[in-house]
Amino acid sequence: MSTAAEREARKTAESARESKWRGHSFLKDLFLGRFRLDLVHPYPAETPERPKFRDFYGRLRRLLEEKVDPAAIDTSGEYPPEVVRGLAEIGAFGMKIPEEYGGLGLTHPEYVRAMELLGSHDANVTALLSAHQAIGVPQPVKLFGSDALKRKYLPRCARGAISAFALTEPAVGSDPGSLATVAELSADGSHYVMNGEKLWCTNGTLADLLVVMARNPQTRRINAFVVETGWEGVRLDHRCHFMGLRALANGVISFHDVKVPRENLIGAEGMGLKIALTTLNTGRLSLPAATTGGTKACLEIARKWSKARVQWGAPIGRHEAIAHKLADLGASAYAMESLAFLVGAMADREDLDIRLEAAAAKEWNTARYWRMADETLQIRGGRGYETESSLGARGEPAVGVERMVRDARINVIFEGSSEIMHLFMAREAVDKHLQVAGTLIDPETPLGAKLAALPRIGLFYALWYSRLWLRWSGWPRYAAFGRLARHLRFADAASVRLGRAIFHGMLVHRARLERKQGFLFRIVDIAMELFALTAGVARAQRMRELRQEGWESAQKLADLAARAARRRVQQLFHEVWSNDDELRYRAGRSILDGEHLWLEHGIMNLPYDEQDLVPPDMQEILARRAQAPVATRV
Repeated sequence: MSTAAEREARKTAESARESKWRGHSFLKDLFLGRFRLDLVHPYPAETPERPKFRDFYGRLRRLLEEKVDPAAIDTSGEYPPEVVRGLAEIGAFGMKIPEEYGGLGLTHPEYVRAMELLGSHDANVTALLSAHQAIGVPQPVKLFGSDALKRKYLPRCARGAISAFALTEPAVGSDPGSLATVAELSADGSHYVMNGEKLWCTNGTLADLLVVMARNPQTRRINAFVVETGWEGVRLDHRCHFMGLRALANGVISFHDVKVPRENLIGAEGMGLKIALTTLNTGRLSLPAATTGGTKACLEIARKWSKARVQWGAPIGRHEAIAHKLADLGASAYAMESLAFLVGAMADREDLDIRLEAAAAKEWNTARYWRMADETLQIRGGRGYETESSLGARGEPAVGVERMVRDARINVIFEGSSEIMHLFMAREAVDKHLQVAGTLIDPETPLGAKLAALPRIGLFYALWYSRLWLRWSGWPRYAAFGRLARHLRFADAASVRLGRAIFHGMLVHRARLERKQGFLFRIVDIAMELFALTAGVARAQRMRELRQEGWESAQKLADLAARAARRRVQQLFHEVWSNDDELRYRAGRSILDGEHLWLEHGIMNLPYDEQDLVPPDMQEILARRAQAPVATRV
């Protein structure tokens, strides 16, 4: 069953996605059973450092060493003014802003290196700069703003005017169809009048400028605006505080009859969500890089402790249980950096469309970092759980693993939760099939149109499906990769298997496929593992060819990471068709419906009911949806 509101929400999301591909995509082809190694190999070699970047990188490192004390920032819950001022002085707020507007104009690979350095030291400062660069004013204005808007705001951002992004609302998370903030064009057409409330605006309590998403009440379309926090009617209502990122300048911001000049509209009318999604294609490069830096920091912490700590007459790192954890840390750090550097280089290529690759790097790296931070805490034991201030007070090195774990958790939620990332990639995974055969599974398509489309659909699948069975993925393909060739042959064969699995899933589930999230998520996980495997192998091969420092070590780490990825892929393929998804879904629904309330007896129950958790705005939305007509989906 599908309500009119649900159909409207899907229509809104579908209209916002980029329907055309601007170039090639490794993952898009992978979903179709094509292993396009040529899109990632040769792995991009490091280019000689530009003097401007070398100077900035050195100044950034000195600033982190001399002024950024992660423990003090965590304890105070505030950004020291001298740190924010120092970042502005070295141009850190203008990393991705073109030089013509006063920015540094870093390439994407240079930006990735800077964010990796930041992520290895302090997550709070990383979040400040990431939110400003990735989803704040600079990126959407650079990509979609008018020349006047660029001249007005980009130089300000480059000089240190902090910016934030305002989409989420108390009643609206990842469902833009329910957006309640409105911006209505004035009678004379000179400005918009904005009213509404935004939640979790990262940088919002410090920001001079905001990117605000608001709905036009007449057209129901969503627009993006640059709003200055100093304008009349813009109000900071609440500073939010979190489990980690204690200094995060995050808050609730409301708008009360705010007059937004018409020229502050970013892009054309109705482009708001498309602007947000397009901005994130390259904006998502921040987190893969930062979490790589965090994992490399964990590796150093774990290595030094495992060598120094003696248990049962030997360093704990010599015991198999800890040695395995160290191996996972090393392989993960290598694979994550390979992925982050690869996607950073791909972002500068005009022949590629990296929407999937950026999302995959964000999802894969943030999930790995969360696990590796937890493993580092386990290796450190009680000292991992103890705060760095407590460690220092009793004379031990103040190692902040406890802080790192708290800070790491948000990364699988920031800039699109893991679930949203999977859904986004899953939609793109079936894009070609929907283009070709969408009429057959669309319940709103007339029978005559379906019959008329059958010859075209049959011809496409006769050719495409036969090629999946006829392609050779075995020896001697990829022989130039030496002992790593076996992993590429596996990835090649797995891509064929992946393409068939997606096709078979569409045949089995048809219109219900969009709701089969267990199936779709496993498909996406397989693709991400194959992408990470390929990146690691390609990088090791490139390092071997160039005889770069550490190339022999890279061969070993790439082999280890690939072996682990292959086991995960094999397990995921097995679970695609052999799983308990339906049973678990029914059990989850029965819990939701209260069938197992007896299990909650014997505890101190919460002092509120479900209704108390629903914000007033959402109560109104739910009431409207309850009155909407219900239609049956086939």
